[in-house]
Amino acid sequence: LARKQREKQSKTAKPKKVVTNEEIPESPSATTSDAEHNGGPHDEADVQHPAGDVLKTGDAYKAEIAQRKAAVADLKTQMDKLNGSIHFVEANAYRNGVEYNKRQAQKQQEVERLKSQYEEQKRDLEQMQENARKAGFGSAVWDP
Repeated sequence: LARKQREKQSKTAKPKKVVTNEEIPESPSATTSDAEHNGGPHDEADVQHPAGDVLKTGDAYKAEIAQRKAAVADLKTQMDKLNGSIHFVEANAYRNGVEYNKRQAQKQQEVERLKSQYEEQKRDLEQMQENARKAGFGSAVWDP
């Protein structure tokens, strides 16, 4: 059913416009006056895209955000698990207490490294969600 609908949409879609040399002004002054008339340079967000392109971009945002969320959650789980396994002992209460505590200190350093990586990935995720929100996508896209 979905395949039939896509085929139907592709058949009814408008053909893309081809710009020829006749449509492009030759003098650079014509382009600058057009840019001034339109309010100067504009963002890509101001340009109207065909609905299919916007949908693809929305799906791409959604997939990328979901993937990033999964990576952040996985990193958080890994960090919590490692942090929960750290247990220092009294050095002279056990035969190899010093070596054991060294390993626990290494685990703590690994947790700190994972924590900084987690914070960085979380910031990237928030930035990506903000970009999707600013692009006009609903919460179904930027908060799947």
